[in-house]
Amino acid sequence: MQLFLNATSPYARMARITMMEKGLAEMVTLRWCDPWADDAALLNANPAGRIPALITADGTALSESLLIALYLDGQGPGEPLIPPSRLSEVLHRVGLGQGLMDAAFTTVIARKHQGSEADDSELGQRRLRAFQRILDQLEQELDEAQAMSAMTLADIAVGVALDYLTFRLPEVTWSHGRPRLAAWHRQIVRRESFTQTAFG
Repeated sequence: MQLFLNATSPYARMARITMMEKGLAEMVTLRWCDPWADDAALLNANPAGRIPALITADGTALSESLLIALYLDGQGPGEPLIPPSRLSEVLHRVGLGQGLMDAAFTTVIARKHQGSEADDSELGQRRLRAFQRILDQLEQELDEAQAMSAMTLADIAVGVALDYLTFRLPEVTWSHGRPRLAAWHRQIVRRESFTQTAFG
């Protein structure tokens, strides 16, 4: 298998951590690329030009991080990242993590192309409010004890989203006033899959 990615995409990191947690690292070749440069191999795998993109063992091209994660979860020998017994709970938190990731990524891209005006727009203000609502809900739902249980796709999505906020939008100061979420995060990022894929 081949995984197209770069070092700063939260979506690509989510796919890579999923791959590692499922014990598939030795079966996947990492194809580092710049999605903004219209990389020919990436466009062949994903005409939308977005990462991550995964070429499966049978040559099928998959796109979108959640779909890739679902596929990898069914391929690797590791414990299921979406346990059937916790299906609704895990998918609920995957949605929170994905929503946080989307709001952060869109903010970064909007600032890149529109400058500070991006935050002042109606959409910019809506994204900033979404940060606070999602973070407040995660503070209510997560704590250090939960970080010690079996890893799920929800843990990956939320953990990556929080790291991306720290990396690209440190002024959000997501951990301020959220001690339970901060304690949960400290435990999650100790995992080898997180330390080996840290943004940088």
